[in-house]
Amino acid sequence: MNELLTIMTSRELFLIILGTAIYIVLFIVTVQNSKRKILALQDRLDKVRAMQEQYDLEANEKKMAELESLIQKLGDENSMLRLELEEKKLALDYNNKVAVIENAKREQAETVIFASDIYRRLQECLSAGKRLSYQDWGELTQLLDSIYSGLTEKLYSLYPMSEHELHVSLLIKMRQQPKDIALLTAHSKESIATTRSRLYSKVFGRKGSSKDWDDFILSL
Repeated sequence: MNELLTIMTSRELFLIILGTAIYIVLFIVTVQNSKRKILALQDRLDKVRAMQEQYDLEANEKKMAELESLIQKLGDENSMLRLELEEKKLALDYNNKVAVIENAKREQAETVIFASDIYRRLQECLSAGKRLSYQDWGELTQLLDSIYSGLTEKLYSLYPMSEHELHVSLLIKMRQQPKDIALLTAHSKESIATTRSRLYSKVFGRKGSSKDWDDFILSL
C-alpha cells in the first residue's frame, strides 16, 4: 500500500513538474512573440512616419535651421561632431531638392492620371462591366510608381500584401470609388470594404475603417 502511494505521489510530482515546465516554456514563447510583434509594429509606424514626412519641405527646413544653429555654437571645437552635423545638413538639403521635384510631380498627379491611357482603359472596363487584365495592372502599377516614386515598394515594405490587396490600394490611388474597385477586381463591394479596413489594422496595429486606409493611401 505504501509502495503504491509512493508510486502515485512520484507520478503526480512528475506531472506537476512537467506541467510547470510546459507552462514556463509557453509563457516565454508568448512573451517573445509579443515583443517581436511590438517591434515589428513600431518599425512599420516609423516607416509610415518617414513616408509621410519625406516631402515635408517646411519640416526639413526647420531641421536644417536647427542643425545650422548647433554648428554655429560649436565653432571650431568638437570638429568630429561638427562634421557629422554638416553631413546631416547636406543630406537634408538633398532631400529638400528631391522633395521639390516630387511635390511638383504630385501637384500634377491627377492631370497625369486622368490623361493616361490606363485611366481611359479603366473607364472602358467599367462601362463594359469587365475586370482589368494582367497587362492593364502592369501599366497601372508603372504609372503610379513613376508619379509616386516607388509606391508599390513602399506598400510592400509595410506589409506583405497579396496581389488583390495591392490592386485595391493602387485603385484607391487612381481615385476609384469602392463600387468601381469591386467591379475592376471582380469582388463584392463588401469584400473591398473588408480588405481596406483589414489592411489598416495590419499596418497600424489597431482597428480602423475602410476610409482610414483610403486616407492613408492618398497621403503617400
